Amino acid sequence: MIFWRKARAADVPDVVALLRDDELGMGREAAGDLTPYLAAFEAMQAEGTNHLIVGELRLPPAAPPGTVDPGAGMPGPGGAAGRIVATYQLTFISGLSLRASRRAQIESVRVTADLRGQGLGAKMMADAEKRARAAGCALIQLTTNAGRGRAHEFYARLGYAPSHIGFKKRLD
Repeated sequence: MIFWRKARAADVPDVVALLRDDELGMGREAAGDLTPYLAAFEAMQAEGTNHLIVGELRLPPAAPPGTVDPGAGMPGPGGAAGRIVATYQLTFISGLSLRASRRAQIESVRVTADLRGQGLGAKMMADAEKRARAAGCALIQLTTNAGRGRAHEFYARLGYAPSHIGFKKRLD
């Protein structure tokens, strides 16, 4: 069972490990010194509209008394209970376009490699959409690297349309 919650500073090392857990992330994210990541997390917390969400593996509820539960106390596939197995960043943006609609931006979507392909990503996106609706957003949007073909297919299956072309420019 996965419990979705706002991240805490203690989760930052696990989140960085998830961000590094693919070919693109390994080249972008630094291993070792977490100082800049912790500073960024604190800045996100201070902004109030910028949320880092994690998926934490939890034990299933205990079986009712008098029944046999062969999995009781076992975390099952994916490792130990309490493990951070997924993450995403959700930012709420107010603006004037689309009749002053508030929107949500999803970024840094990751699921641990050993749990990919089991429906966790769809549950994560449903959690993001629920949070966006609760925050009064009329639209939810995301960008994904052009080289992530499987991710593009995944988002399309969930109803996301490739309606725009994005551009980025490094400022450092």
